[in-house]
Amino acid sequence: MPGYHMRRVEKRIGDPKELEKILLGQRIATFAMCRKGEPYLVTLNYAYVPESRSIYFHCASAGKKLDFIRANPRIWGQVLEDRGYVAKQCDHSFRSIHFWGTAEIVAGEKEKNAALSFLIERHEKDHQKLKERLLGDAKLDDVSVIRIWLDGMSGKTNPKPARPRGPRPKVSRGTKTE
Repeated sequence: MPGYHMRRVEKRIGDPKELEKILLGQRIATFAMCRKGEPYLVTLNYAYVPESRSIYFHCASAGKKLDFIRANPRIWGQVLEDRGYVAKQCDHSFRSIHFWGTAEIVAGEKEKNAALSFLIERHEKDHQKLKERLLGDAKLDDVSVIRIWLDGMSGKTNPKPARPRGPRPKVSRGTKTE
């Protein structure tokens, strides 16, 4: 989003290929939506398609997500690659991606089926049997597929800091002295 800058520029992930690598390497994203000033935040599995710079997720054919998207298709999202807590340093190692774009409900049955197939392949090791069971002759009326056309993304990293040097200072525990 124009107009903002990262204060700690040394933590910025600027390489678009690295941003895509993180999106492709994770499975869960958090999506923020807004309707008439009311925020809504939801965490879902997703699939990223680099060729079209789009993200797919699925949901029920009626409900809160669709109500919010119909009222305001603008979405902000985050993917977090948790690299773990850094013990004895009160720090956490991570890489995160923020993205923004416009959501649309996939209308055509052919594209809907292809997107669901892609989502299943992305998340399931033995995807063929599951695709046959869920997508074979099944009606897709009870499921909606959402595509987010990405307008932009930014990334931040906090690599594991170096181990502390030397002995740690002793901290007084408030022991009673006489």
